[in-house]
Amino acid sequence: MQVILLERIAKLGHMGDEVTVKTGYARNFLLPQGKALRANAANRAQFEAQRAELEQRNDERKADAVKIKDSLDGNTYVLIRSAGQTGQLYGSVSTRDVAAALDENGFKISRNQVNMPTPIKVIGLHELSIILHPEVEANISVNVARSEDEAERQASGEDLTARDEQFEHVAVDYEGDDVDLSEVFENEDDAEAVEEVSEEENNA
Repeated sequence: MQVILLERIAKLGHMGDEVTVKTGYARNFLLPQGKALRANAANRAQFEAQRAELEQRNDERKADAVKIKDSLDGNTYVLIRSAGQTGQLYGSVSTRDVAAALDENGFKISRNQVNMPTPIKVIGLHELSIILHPEVEANISVNVARSEDEAERQASGEDLTARDEQFEHVAVDYEGDDVDLSEVFENEDDAEAVEEVSEEENNA
């Protein structure tokens, strides 16, 4: 289907461009969202009559988006989730979760504005972009961790997803020994993790 774009659409074109798109994309998204018009003589005339108004409205929305970007860009948001010792989440973090976190911090962002190709399924620092306007994006970081303490450690550069392999080796080293692992590790969580790995090996 041939349409006239009423705003810039990434990888498609700029305001006023006539482009060919799939019929379903036009009918289900571009046309009902007011982002395009069917390309015909009447709509071309309508667009030209409204071009100045559309451009002014776009400039205003862009200016508002830039203000939000200035406050949002570079921020980090912590999301606490349950996960196994390898860092795999029991579930996932979706665009809805990120939008909710931003909303809690005063940014009215819809899930459709969160650029996340696939859900987050492992702890760690994840870089995401937020589409504030067709021409304005903000970049944020999402720190997904099992606790606030782990979030701080990840923020300082520690890779907690690498712990499981270490625990497996330690579990083997101390296998069969009557050792209080809390005396081996300064971090109580690490001691518990080795015990968990040992139990898993014994139950396998």
